[in-house]
Amino acid sequence: MRSEPQRKNIPEKLFYKIGEVSSIAEVESYVLRYWETEFPFLKPKKNRAGQRVYTRKNLDLILQVKNLLYKDKYTIAGVRKKFTENSREKTVSAEALTNVKKRLKDILKLLR
Repeated sequence: MRSEPQRKNIPEKLFYKIGEVSSIAEVESYVLRYWETEFPFLKPKKNRAGQRVYTRKNLDLILQVKNLLYKDKYTIAGVRKKFTENSREKTVSAEALTNVKKRLKDILKLLR
């Protein structure tokens, strides 16, 4: 297996084509296309020509998936579960922040 890609070697761009992502992540293009079918959170947009265009966020997710699968030895189902748990935690955190914001606004009204 090849070494982990260095984050500093990733060019700063708005969009990346599948060949660039394949090279950066050091996985074949067909692996990226397969991961798209397995992980609902990996859905790059397509341009007018139908080519996949990945954002930096997509690229970071791909590197996380690769790390979990190849380094940490997670299964496909395990990675899917881990990301589902993370998204639930973010939802709970977002709800908590919304509640705190509402309560602070109520306190401001009381102080005025």
